[in-house]
This record gives sequence, structure tokens and C-alpha cells, in this order.
Amino acid sequence: MWKLVNGKMVQTTDETRIKFRTNISQEILQQLEELSEEHHTYSNYLLENGLRNVLEQGFVEYDKNLRPKDRVQYKTTYDQELLESIKQLAKEQKLFINDVIEYSVEHIDFDDLKTKDYKNRIE
Repeated sequence: MWKLVNGKMVQTTDETRIKFRTNISQEILQQLEELSEEHHTYSNYLLENGLRNVLEQGFVEYDKNLRPKDRVQYKTTYDQELLESIKQLAKEQKLFINDVIEYSVEHIDFDDLKTKDYKNRIE
């Protein structure tokens, strides 16, 4: 993001975002890549959108026996407050965070997405 400092535009990092590493289904990641291209956004913005919707729902219907076998390591950044809320929800539901992240893909609202331009916003 960009900020106006002493009359000059300065590029800064969004300090509300934190790095997080987890394991996610490779098939789901491929699906997210295709969706992000189609909707001019990033995979983690899609995931955040789905996670927010799962939080609003307040519960997760997830069959642990159907966990994907093709999980790979996935590193990205998330909104810190959102990630903390998801960790709490996963704990309450007795699930792993990656289970909740994978579940959230089914709850993405494509009418309310951040675009790639969002990271270059001016504040």
C-alpha cells in the first residue's frame, strides 16, 4: 500500500497482515489459482473472503475422514485479526486450521472480492 508522507508517496507494508504457513490440498490451490486469474485477484484474498463468510456462519461442517491426501505446504499472508478468529473457531470445532481453510473455499462470495489493485491502494 502507499501512504502520503511529507508530501511524498511512500510504499509501505500493511502491518495488519501476518505470514502464515499451513498445508492445503494441491487440487484446491490449483482451483484457487484459476479462480484468482478469472476474478483478477489473489488466492489469499479468495481464502480470506471465504474465511470471513465461515466466521459469519459460526460453524464448520467438515468430515475429517474426507481430508485430502494431496496436501502441500502453502505460505501466504492473512489479516491478523481474521487468522486469530479462525484459529479460535478451529479450536472450538476440534479441527485443524488447514481443515477450516479448505472448507472456506466453498464459501467464497465472488461479488465481494478484493482485486489485485487492493495491495497498491493509497491510504
